[in-house]
Amino acid sequence: MKRIAVLTSGGDAPGMNACIRAIVKAAKSNNIETLGIYEGYTGLMEGKMKVLTTDYVDDIVGLSGTILKSARSKLFRTEEGVKRAIRQANSNGIEALIVIGGDGSFRGACDLSKYGLPVIGVPATIDNDIAGTEYSIGVDTAVNVVTDTISKFHDTARSLISDTPRVFLIEVMGRNCGYIAIASTIAGGADYCIVPEVPYDINHMCSHIKNKFEDGKAYNVVVVAEGASSVNDLKTQVDTVLNIESRTSILGHLQRGGAPTVTDRFIASQMAIRGVELLIEGKSNRMVGVIGGEAVDCGIYKGINDKNKISEKLIKLKDILII
Repeated sequence: MKRIAVLTSGGDAPGMNACIRAIVKAAKSNNIETLGIYEGYTGLMEGKMKVLTTDYVDDIVGLSGTILKSARSKLFRTEEGVKRAIRQANSNGIEALIVIGGDGSFRGACDLSKYGLPVIGVPATIDNDIAGTEYSIGVDTAVNVVTDTISKFHDTARSLISDTPRVFLIEVMGRNCGYIAIASTIAGGADYCIVPEVPYDINHMCSHIKNKFEDGKAYNVVVVAEGASSVNDLKTQVDTVLNIESRTSILGHLQRGGAPTVTDRFIASQMAIRGVELLIEGKSNRMVGVIGGEAVDCGIYKGINDKNKISEKLIKLKDILII
């Protein structure tokens, strides 16, 4: 094998650049050249690519987002789009491809593999909803961003006069996975947490908040996963039941930014190196991950079809800490 390629697809995630860097260096150590494909599958179809040298990627490990950019393509979802991408891969001497992204990106990789191009998937999504790995690239940074934000809400809430009870409702990302919400609740000391995996009862939540007020706490911070409820809908319910005026905050894409944490840089590097190893071993349609601190791999369709679930232990830990 003389030349491989790498692209990033879907939503950006902190740590993608650390992964790109490690791929280039792992390939270089095996005398393999790496092409960087710009703008995801759109760039592959249009031939937007260049050789990535170790000098070029040396200083990108701490950058958030992706230097290769990302784009979504309706054309690539068609047979003609996939064939166009394969023609570009063949004409540029690409012998294998590593795709950094989520389940949708992996589906695109599998479409390419049907035409004989070996592919490896590296999970990168702040949602942490990809099965086959304990962590996806970007989730640790996102949780740290949300945790820091919760701390800031605590800072300002402590300045409120005690006879004016307040509720702060913070909506976080995660699609249908509540990992960001529950992990940041535990780490940030929030007072309640709503996730898609556990049905919530508005009366139970308001009773919990009221008890905290009666115990002398002047404010409550509630973290809401976007897949469980809209904070605006929740505000209407909370205000009605508790006869207060709650405050809402939707963090949105703020969670995608910021320099990647040490954990994200580390797991991105581990997964990248294992991905290159798999290609050298002649493997395809595999997804790499990290379990128990070690790089692992599984069939890429597991990452496409299965979803990570929040463990009962994590839910129990959260329940204890919000008392």
